[in-house]
Amino acid sequence: MNKVIIYCDGGARNNPGPAAVGVIVAGLRGLNADLRGKREYSEFIGQATNNEAEYRAVIFALKKVKQLIGKEKSKNSKIEIKSDSELLINQLNGQYKIKEKNLVPLFIEIWNLKQDFADTEFVQVPREKNKEADRLVNQELNKLKNR
Repeated sequence: MNKVIIYCDGGARNNPGPAAVGVIVAGLRGLNADLRGKREYSEFIGQATNNEAEYRAVIFALKKVKQLIGKEKSKNSKIEIKSDSELLINQLNGQYKIKEKNLVPLFIEIWNLKQDFADTEFVQVPREKNKEADRLVNQELNKLKNR
């Protein structure tokens, strides 16, 4: 089975405020050679809360991986999503209830996207292990100052 490791982060300035996502696809194990190596992605997502941005980062990551490896390989791939957001990971793993109504549609979208893969695991990592994804979020938000 193929394994894909993803680090993701989302953030908003002034919560809510301008928001962005950052995704590091750190491992595309078992896939063809041209997909090996680390890939970085970021995107400005408009106005959002920090929690919405964290969810949107996972959505962005799952869509990006499916696009990278294709529908057929997705079915035989295990996805490991790593984030420093305790709330996000515990909600996605069913350990915390979702109290913010605006997160419910995002949760459902992630639930539907993860059906495209053989297995999807959500893992909380310390903030220092997610610095690269955080850097991408801030890099995207800093571009706003220069516009």
